[in-house]
Amino acid sequence: MGKKRVPAAERAARHAKALWARFVTLKADTHMTDQETPQPGAEAGTEACPEGEALVETPESIAAERDQLLSDKTDLQNALLRHAAEFDNFRKRTEREKGDLFEYAASDAVKALLPVLDDFERALKSQTTDTEFGRGIALIYQRMFEALAKLGLEPIEAEGKPFDPNFHHAIEMVTTDEHEDQTVLAELLRGYTFKGRLLRASMVKVAVHG
Repeated sequence: MGKKRVPAAERAARHAKALWARFVTLKADTHMTDQETPQPGAEAGTEACPEGEALVETPESIAAERDQLLSDKTDLQNALLRHAAEFDNFRKRTEREKGDLFEYAASDAVKALLPVLDDFERALKSQTTDTEFGRGIALIYQRMFEALAKLGLEPIEAEGKPFDPNFHHAIEMVTTDEHEDQTVLAELLRGYTFKGRLLRASMVKVAVHG
């Protein structure tokens, strides 16, 4: 808690009593006469108050106290605004960190399922005489891929595209003049992004001019 504010009248009265005590001590030490001894309340710049009457505040003291109160009010308002801004920044930072944590956790879970998608794609490319089995594999793969796509998984386009080191990982370089230099000739392993961020780069075969 802050200190209790002492009214100006009470502060002036205390000051007058302290001065009077000093003059009494000075009189005893210097043998001053009663006529030479100042009376209580007769300090410089003030008028003595009749006994039993309260000390009257001057316009100057009232103005000074008002200015002090206004200054204290301004300081409190500034402190309140500063703390409110700090709390708002803390709230936004916490919400952002929670969102990032959820996103990274989901990203790790989706990345762990990519090898399963790879196995489904290999199974779909293999020949089988059991058409019902092939349809079942295709249906499971489609549903799984759609579920992951709703979470934010997207395949990276690679074959026929210019080689991009940000999304493609060159496994094989083929010297040829039949294609543009640094063109992806084939996708050996599909790459994916998750919510716009690279999750796994595409493993590709790239054309280079000799």
